Amino acid sequence: MPPINDAPETGRVALITGGEGDLACAIADALSKATNGDWTIHSPGRAELNVCDAEAIQAYRRRLSRLDLLIHNAGITKDTVHLKMDEAEWDGVVDTHLKGAFLVNKAFLPLLLKARQGGQIIQIGSFSAEHPPVGQSNYAAAKAALVGYTKSLAREYGKRNLRANVVLPGFLETKMTAGLSDQAKQRIRQRHALDRYNTVQQSARFIAQLADFDHISGQVFQLDSRV
Repeated sequence: MPPINDAPETGRVALITGGEGDLACAIADALSKATNGDWTIHSPGRAELNVCDAEAIQAYRRRLSRLDLLIHNAGITKDTVHLKMDEAEWDGVVDTHLKGAFLVNKAFLPLLLKARQGGQIIQIGSFSAEHPPVGQSNYAAAKAALVGYTKSLAREYGKRNLRANVVLPGFLETKMTAGLSDQAKQRIRQRHALDRYNTVQQSARFIAQLADFDHISGQVFQLDSRV
């Protein structure tokens, strides 16, 4: 299959997994409004790019001839206390957040290493990696491992001008968190020193700016006021 939607010669190409999510949509919008304004953005949803399906990833890989920025944003939650968590709930979350990152990064790394201005991987992490709430052992484990994995990528490929960072966007009011009770959201907000949440738009703007920082790699950025 020939490449589609490739960028002009002077432009850059970004791929955002989990493209139907609120944060992915906001990131795509922020990149399109960036001051340099030269991004061609691919933001496929699960039906088009299932990050747990190696064959689907390779099929999507064949559609691109260039890539400058890969944002692993795809994610799910299946919260329950550990004794009630079944294997499918564990595997579904870990496979999406951690194995999915591995499969996608491995497929697209050759393109990123050819990027003229240096390729970049941004993994969407979570505050739960270091401060997990009750009932998120699967999610916390996957996000904690994602940090170590990303730092390893930064060390392995830094000399080839690849940057790899993790962004913890903070608690965001999105479709993923819509099912939480008002009481749960209140408890989470009270953990913030500023007594307010970050917003999807602010997180997206930070990520768009990070894409332009040439000398930052192997770092973890927390974007809210929880301490």
